[in-house]
Amino acid sequence: MKIKKRVLCPERLRRVPAQFSWIDQQLVRQPRYLKGCDRGALALYLVLVTVCDAEGLSYYSDVTLERLLHLDHTDLVGARQQLCQAGLIVFEYPLYQVLSLDQPSAPVAPTAAEPRSGQCRSTKEILQQILGGQP
Repeated sequence: MKIKKRVLCPERLRRVPAQFSWIDQQLVRQPRYLKGCDRGALALYLVLVTVCDAEGLSYYSDVTLERLLHLDHTDLVGARQQLCQAGLIVFEYPLYQVLSLDQPSAPVAPTAAEPRSGQCRSTKEILQQILGGQP
């Protein structure tokens, strides 16, 4: 039996808001994006896609995100790392960028040579640093 769609509540029909945000359907259609992400990471992603601009950028502080998500600092850092490892965001203090899901979900390394404290890094970057820059 084929289900026929119909608007159930026309007076509350959803419209694209004046501000720019969305969640790409590939997030649920491609399970690799959510693999390894806990509730805190998923909640953080929801906030970031909600508050980001048209380029996916936002700069909410850790304190604000911790308060909004009811997370302590350690859990927020862990959630951020999970999203970086899943290829969903990149973070360079204090800036977040929600990444397009059109590309393979490989972690994206920051380009600026700034202090790395609290930032997501790929295993490759860490090993290269330990080995003195050797590939």
